[in-house]
Order: sequence, then structure tokens, then C-alpha cells
Amino acid sequence: MDLSSDSPRLKLVVEFSGGAELLFDKKKKHDVLLPTTSDQWTIRRLLQWIKDNLLKERPELFMQKDTVRPGILVLVNDMDWELLGQLDYELNDGDNVLFISTLHGG
Repeated sequence: MDLSSDSPRLKLVVEFSGGAELLFDKKKKHDVLLPTTSDQWTIRRLLQWIKDNLLKERPELFMQKDTVRPGILVLVNDMDWELLGQLDYELNDGDNVLFISTLHGG
């Protein structure tokens, strides 16, 4: 019996690299199941979910208001999110969302 059909989910892989993983319990790759709702999941909505469910420390190093802070690259399926509509990109089942920090201490 397949229980997954009883409650549809949006399956994503969310990854953090370049030091961003340190804010997420040093875990680089997260297999994420998001509940399907009447509202489409967008990057904007995913960021809030990440902040509430995955982010372990220092949210100011990852987010600024409702977006990622400057210096964090966002790739969706290896494509720059700027080409996809940034926060308004509508996520699809199986998408891979990668956050790469380009900020380094010295």
C-alpha cells in the first residue's frame, strides 16, 4: 500500500555549500517533502520554510528580510535563479535547490 498518495507531497533536494551548511547543522544535503496546498510553492515560500524548519543558527547570515542575503548564490537544477524569476520561481517535484555562500571570513 502506497501511503504517499494519501497526502501528496512536493519532493525537493535542498543543498547548502560554500560554508552555508554550517548554519544547517553542518549538513549539506536535505531531502525535503513539502505538503501540497492550494498555494504553489515558490522560492519565497521555500525560504520561509527553510528558516522555520532547517536553519539551526544565525539566520541573519542566511536571510535578509524575505530573501537570501547578498553573497549567497541560488541555483535551481544547476541554473541561476535570476534566470528563473528568483523568489517567484514555482518549484516542481524533483527540483534541486542549491545555496552557495560566497562570503568568506578573513
